[in-house]
Amino acid sequence: MRAEIPFESRRNTDNLLSPIAGPGIMLTTGGGGGARGWWKAVAWVYTQPWASGVVLGVGVLLPCALSAYMFLYCPPLDIDLSYSAFEVHSHFSAERFDALTIAVKSEMGSWDRRRRDVGDSEDSDPLRDLLMERLVKERAGDGAPKRTGAGEALNSTSHRHSQPCGPRQKRSPATGSDRRPGPSEAERRRPATARTTGTPSGGREAAAGQGGDRTSSRPARERRSSPSYSYVQTQALWTMELVFVARGGAPGDRNIFTPERLRTVHRVERLLMQHPQFQQFCWKPAEVQRDLPLGPSYCSPPSSVLSYLFPSEQGGRIYYDGMGPDLADVNGSLSLAMTHPQFYWYVDESVSAEHLSSSLLRSEIHFGAPLASFYSLQDRPKEQRQRFKDFVLQYAKILSQQSTNQVRVLYGGTELFDDEVRRTFDSDMTLAVVSGVCITALVYVLTSFSVFLTFFGLANIGLSCLVALFLYHVAFGVRYLGILNGVAAFVVIGIGVDDVFVFINTFRQASHLSNPEQRMVYTIKTAGRATFLTSFTTAAAYAANTFSQIPAVHDFGLFMALIVSCCWLWVSVLMPAALCIWMQYVEARENAWLRWWKSFAGLSAIHGPLFDEDDDVALLTVEMEPGSSDPDDDAPVLSLVNPHQPPWGTPSSGVVSANLQWALRHWVAEPVLEHRKAILGVYLLVLVVSAGCCCLLRPATHAPLLFRPDTNLQSLLALRNNISGQGIACHMCSGVFMEKPHSLHSPSAHTGSTAAGSHPQQSAHGPVNSTPPQSRGKPIPPTFNSTGPLLTVYVSKLDIGASMSLFRFSLNSSVSSPWKPLSPGHGDVPYFQAYSRPHGNYSTCMRVCVSHVYRSNPRWMMTSKTCDPRHGWRSEFSFYVALAQQPNSRILYFAQHRLSPHPSRVCSGPPGCEISSGPEGATQGAFFTPLPGDATLAPKSVTSGFNPCSGGVCGQPAVRPLVDTGAMVFVVFGILGVNRTQRTDNHVIGDMGSIILDPDFDIFQEIGHLCKICKTIGANRQLVKLGGAQCLPSGNKLSSVLPLLHPECHSLPEPNLLPGQLSHGTVGVRAGRVRWLSMAFESTTYKGKSSFQTHSDFLQWETFVQEQLAALPASSALQRGFQTCEHWKQIFMEIIGVESALCSLLLSLAICIAAVSVFTAHPLLLLPIILTILGVICLVVAVMYWLGWEMGAVEAISLSILVGSSVDYCLHLVEGYLLAGETSPSTPGHNLGPPAKRQSRTLEAVNHVGVAIVSSAVTTVISTVPLFFCVIVPFAKFGQIVAINTAVSILFTLTVTVAMLATVAPAGFTRPPGAVAKASLAVVATVATATALWWIGGQLGSRAPWHTFTM
Repeated sequence: MRAEIPFESRRNTDNLLSPIAGPGIMLTTGGGGGARGWWKAVAWVYTQPWASGVVLGVGVLLPCALSAYMFLYCPPLDIDLSYSAFEVHSHFSAERFDALTIAVKSEMGSWDRRRRDVGDSEDSDPLRDLLMERLVKERAGDGAPKRTGAGEALNSTSHRHSQPCGPRQKRSPATGSDRRPGPSEAERRRPATARTTGTPSGGREAAAGQGGDRTSSRPARERRSSPSYSYVQTQALWTMELVFVARGGAPGDRNIFTPERLRTVHRVERLLMQHPQFQQFCWKPAEVQRDLPLGPSYCSPPSSVLSYLFPSEQGGRIYYDGMGPDLADVNGSLSLAMTHPQFYWYVDESVSAEHLSSSLLRSEIHFGAPLASFYSLQDRPKEQRQRFKDFVLQYAKILSQQSTNQVRVLYGGTELFDDEVRRTFDSDMTLAVVSGVCITALVYVLTSFSVFLTFFGLANIGLSCLVALFLYHVAFGVRYLGILNGVAAFVVIGIGVDDVFVFINTFRQASHLSNPEQRMVYTIKTAGRATFLTSFTTAAAYAANTFSQIPAVHDFGLFMALIVSCCWLWVSVLMPAALCIWMQYVEARENAWLRWWKSFAGLSAIHGPLFDEDDDVALLTVEMEPGSSDPDDDAPVLSLVNPHQPPWGTPSSGVVSANLQWALRHWVAEPVLEHRKAILGVYLLVLVVSAGCCCLLRPATHAPLLFRPDTNLQSLLALRNNISGQGIACHMCSGVFMEKPHSLHSPSAHTGSTAAGSHPQQSAHGPVNSTPPQSRGKPIPPTFNSTGPLLTVYVSKLDIGASMSLFRFSLNSSVSSPWKPLSPGHGDVPYFQAYSRPHGNYSTCMRVCVSHVYRSNPRWMMTSKTCDPRHGWRSEFSFYVALAQQPNSRILYFAQHRLSPHPSRVCSGPPGCEISSGPEGATQGAFFTPLPGDATLAPKSVTSGFNPCSGGVCGQPAVRPLVDTGAMVFVVFGILGVNRTQRTDNHVIGDMGSIILDPDFDIFQEIGHLCKICKTIGANRQLVKLGGAQCLPSGNKLSSVLPLLHPECHSLPEPNLLPGQLSHGTVGVRAGRVRWLSMAFESTTYKGKSSFQTHSDFLQWETFVQEQLAALPASSALQRGFQTCEHWKQIFMEIIGVESALCSLLLSLAICIAAVSVFTAHPLLLLPIILTILGVICLVVAVMYWLGWEMGAVEAISLSILVGSSVDYCLHLVEGYLLAGETSPSTPGHNLGPPAKRQSRTLEAVNHVGVAIVSSAVTTVISTVPLFFCVIVPFAKFGQIVAINTAVSILFTLTVTVAMLATVAPAGFTRPPGAVAKASLAVVATVATATALWWIGGQLGSRAPWHTFTM
């Protein structure tokens, strides 16, 4: 049975019901067919090209003017890309730690311990003076003016440490800190600075130039305080950090102390020192310069354990400088290094005397100042720093290529690390350009190849972003752009093009209207209302994030709400003007160009993007399937058929849009309507399974990632949890400072075969060379050229000018004058081995070419190609090498100069071989050659296999010190909190405020309680590491003064620190009074755990400290003390971030429901939207679980945008359903039942908005795909979540929402004028009721507090 209802019969002059290009959508207008009243004026503006041009001009110039004003006359925007933007500045954990930070900065000048190290015992001097004064007063009050022995010692100490009148001189670390047990006799004989640690930056400046005895310390300090320096580069000012991580093999076998890995480390360290500019920036310590055999130009070698493992020999003495060519005995060298506590700074926490195995090895290369041509450190410091930065950044490319399959090389330092972070961020932001290009191409296709509409559609989005940025910065006064604001650029594109597509689609569908004013009014009304509903709901959902306590999330929510609102406004104002100009001036030209292009390509001409050739009216056809007329069964499926519309793939109006519309109707909408019950059943099943998976998503078990795990940046950040704190430096901890040169033949220095068998892996070296001692300083080259398949290539050198040298490659070891044999050093390679024929992976042929066309001397060249006879080159010999790392192989570099006479060379490091590419093609590169397997092929130096501990002369290993590997917890007294009354925002950048001091705190009245608390906390092995209690500031006399004041202060715990390392304990002295005090404890909390796991550690600390304070007398001011830790602030940042993001998600959902309730004005239209959003959220979270993600701060914050991104498509579809009911007429003589009406309106809704929402979804996904490749993890995860959410949202909209509209939507509801007002009143009443219930519950105590701890 088939009933056809012609629409033409309903046309009349009084009530024009005109169909839109899509079937069934009608427009009702007043008599005469034109717009009236205010809309007539709007229609006139948008149908006059000159008026539309004025609108476009104003719309473009206004954002540009606002932006110019903002950038020229307003304070600049600060960019905060760190995790500190996620700190809750008002949270008690942040307030506690910020209060201590402000106090320390006001006392020391900086929180950074690198600055604190300059003064060493400055903390203890005022406190000691006050304690001495109090002690004298007490003794005088007791009538005992006589000095006891202890008193005489104290006064003697006070007199010895007293300062003359005037500004007090700063003490160096060596003269004011304790001498820790453990250093060897050789160490005690060295200058005091040799044992100083923790003194980079200013501390290093103070350490250089010290003498070895106390009598010379004052002149040395006076010289250091002078702006003049005796030597350049004597102050260790800058540092490059290296971490060598063992990899390959089983995890338990990754020991860095294997010969192969140690040689790799040694090669990298030597490579860095061979840089041509290294001498201009290296550190030249004054103590070493006095050693005449080393000379005044000596550069300090890397601070590394390899100084013991690769010693050098000069003048019959062993120097532990790491510059030797061969590996010494591993066990013996490590045993010697372990006699110093500084050794543990270089390795991980698993190393012990019984377990000589470490997964990593630290190294530092120090660079000195002042540089040449600079008077002092204060002479143009920025220029000196910039010169060093330009130099050290050259190492980034070199170090990034040094990792092997056995050793991974990580590199850092302030300049290198910061530069890599900036380059990483810039690289990720360039992906936005890729995204922009892809989106432009996609919009061009989806606008049916209209350049004009593509340009103005994307321009609207860009202009709205400028207006939003102006409002964000100027109107709302936000001065910061965080990391989330960067990804807003990707998200807003999808939201903006959604509005653009709706306007273009609506204008195209009204193409049959002959009256331009009527067509424009219809477009503005229909598209404007639809986009307003979705934009308002989306903006409200994003605005819910402004209630977040996290500054970054708050700013992101505000920024996104402004962008969405401005985008809707600008698209609604400018897009009709652009459509007017396009229709009257551009459309014909674009159509002509398309027709020409199609005819040129041999295809039939097509119509333009928005062109509709035929004004015939579509027919609404109801197809009744046989046997489907059962009244109890579902209504028949309606098929909207346009007899004039061609089938899929044939030319039609709208090109891409028409084909996409046809596909959505026939391949999506109609099948969904036919199987709507099955789809709803599948939806319920998916919802249940997804909800179950959501419950299985566990909190994060590791610290948040900033960068990809395999990057150098993230690897360094992760390893900082396993190595010493950043504030501890060890620039004078290597063997060159810790050990005096040993005589080669002293009883404590045994060489030769006595050490050959001391390490089972040492047999790879072969027997030690038995050359007489007088000839061991120089290696003796072999006298033969091949052994079996191996051959030896010898390299000799001829200097032909001041800056030019020629290199000769030969198979003959003899060297004739004027050529000279090379010696190892400066990257030179005297000889190397290769294969004479292909051997396994050694299959790459290298040729040595010689040319005699030059008059003076022949030239040799090495190339991987054939010798070019055109320039006189002929092949002399060839050999085979490998292009990849092989077992027992080494890498060599070769290069040839591009200028005549084209000198060529081979070297062991790229800095020496970076002499550009030669004219012969492949004359620059690297290859791998086999290591010598015979002692006669690889002559050993006298240090090969050297065992400094032969005979057990090295002594016992030093006790492992604590180097800040655990979280440092501070117990603070005398500070009540922080005053932030001057702060106008909650951001972490800017003024931190001022501290509020406790006026009742008196250290002399509380000294006994303080000592008791220190001992009690320090004895808690569950919370504090052994030797981790640092109750007093640095200084070796406080422990002798305190017991005289109170007996409880006897036997205070001594911290186990590195020699010269300063205590974290601090006091604040103002106006001759101790106002506050902080004790430090290195806790057992591992900083690499997740925030949720670490929270239990915080609770244990808080409970234990509060128990100790509660046990004090009620009158004690110490009861107002508190414990704090920087790590606590970080963990609460993540915990509150997750809680706040989830609350924002719920609030966004509530706001969304309220807004949709008002706009739809019917609960059965609200139900499909709620169920769609709920299903999208559950499925997205379930996908996160299936991908193996954990719920951390990044994931939770990303989830906070789900509601705002999910509501668009389903709300557009519901709005299309309402529009279909308002415009569709009644059918005379044939009334459809409610099921048929629902299906008809649903199909019309898909036909009306389907193209727009699908185009928007595709554009959003394409815009976020480049984020997948970002190195910054928050960017990548944010993009992945947005893409997943968009894909799931459009899928659910076209299936679940369509099925529910066709099943439960009201068939005859058309949203009367009073319905919106009634819905608004209902929403207000519901919100008021919920607020009242919440308030009542809070008054009754049923509302649980967020946190139970306060300041």
